[in-house]
Amino acid sequence: MEIFLNFPLWAALSAIVLAQVIKIPIKWIVTKELNPGLAFSNGGMPSSHSAAVTALTTGIGIIDGVTSPLFAAACVFSIIIMFDATGVRRQAGEQAVVLNMLIKDFQSLFEGAKDWNKKEEYQKRRELKELLGHQPIEVFFGGLFGVGIAFLLHQLY
Repeated sequence: MEIFLNFPLWAALSAIVLAQVIKIPIKWIVTKELNPGLAFSNGGMPSSHSAAVTALTTGIGIIDGVTSPLFAAACVFSIIIMFDATGVRRQAGEQAVVLNMLIKDFQSLFEGAKDWNKKEEYQKRRELKELLGHQPIEVFFGGLFGVGIAFLLHQLY
């Protein structure tokens, strides 16, 4: 049962869960829209990916020291994950928005087609997931959240 003693692992897992759950009240405060499904979705404030990797890296730094090779590897890993969240994944989400708009426009051209209503829903369309990546501010606060969770849990550990 030594896995339960792995502080960096539990810091990272806790940061993921807490970052996902905190998205619900943040969304409610900003938009007055209650959406419990945010706890299981991609994107949003704060970035749970950033929270996880920074909590992991911070936990490793606390346990092994910031001069350890493991901390260096975790730090580079964190930078890559956070860069990807604001780059490739965010761009894919923005492209999904445009593609979904094109699909809707295309479908409206053929609304009057006589057999359209006879088709199954899956034949009509399937929207692409638009909320894939993060804005830089979401990644930044996800990172801060992860560091904070790691230090907080270390005090309780």
